[in-house]
Amino acid sequence: METFEYTVDGEVQHTTEHELTAGQILSNAGLNPAERYLIELKGKEQVAYKDPATVVHIHEHAKFVSAFIGPVPVS
Repeated sequence: METFEYTVDGEVQHTTEHELTAGQILSNAGLNPAERYLIELKGKEQVAYKDPATVVHIHEHAKFVSAFIGPVPVS
């Protein structure tokens, strides 16, 4: 079975699935999909997956970052 390597916030992840939901990708990376959404980096393009139920095609060396949902505290 083929394994795909991808990153979330610079941390390497692995899966044998060709498709995962944005929520699964975040959860597998130890992140809470209720607090964050997923962004795929495709060269200069960024694709935001704000709905955790959105199905994302996984490919080798895909790069994702997470973004916090909600207000940022002011110090």
